[in-house]
This record gives sequence, C-alpha cells and structure tokens, in this order.
Amino acid sequence: QVQLVESGGGAVQAGGSLRLSCAASGRTFSNYGMAWFRQAPGKEREFVSAISRSGESTYYADSVKGRFTVSRDSAKNTVYLQMNSLKPEDTAVYYCAATLWVPPTTRPDLYHNWGQGTQVTVSS
Repeated sequence: QVQLVESGGGAVQAGGSLRLSCAASGRTFSNYGMAWFRQAPGKEREFVSAISRSGESTYYADSVKGRFTVSRDSAKNTVYLQMNSLKPEDTAVYYCAATLWVPPTTRPDLYHNWGQGTQVTVSS
C-alpha cells in the first residue's frame, strides 16, 4: 500500500497555470505507475495523465495533450502535474492514483490507491 496526498489546487483564470503535487508515503513509490484523474460536477471520473514507474514513459488524454506535463521525483516520492493554458472545462477535482500495472492503465478500476483529491477551478 502507498498513501497519497494531493496539493497545489486552487482558482486560476483561463490561460493560467497550476502545478499539482502528489506526495507518496513509504519506500515503495518506485514500484508504482502513477496517474492523475479528474472528476467534474455531474460527470464521471476521467483519465488525465499517467507516468511509468521509471518515469520514462508518459501518457495523456487527448483533451490535455500539449498543455499538461506529468513528471515524478523518486527522491522526493512525489509525482507532479504541470497544467498550462488552463481552460474552464479543466475545472474538476483532481485525484492522484497508484497502480502496479505495467504499463500504467487508463482504467480507474485498476488503481487501488487514491489521494483525497484537490480542487482546480478555472474561470473565464
């Protein structure tokens, strides 16, 4: 098991940027692929981005490709999501998740460790 805590959410105007962080506990962080999901009010949880255990492979939903960048720092047991050129439709609660699947999957049901979520609100 790995415990995850997201931070870095907030309110920003359209076109602005935010950097989300997901801090993981324990020394097994490197065993997990990591992903970001988001859920807007009244909508289902959707895949945003993922990064492999080594950090060498990254994956993005079409809706965020070219705007978001996922990375991880093994020394700090932390995964990041840099979000640029934010749009109002990016407004959602963002969740960090961990999986033992290799490569990381886009299916939320295959992630068994989740953070509490952090709110991102983008105004026009």
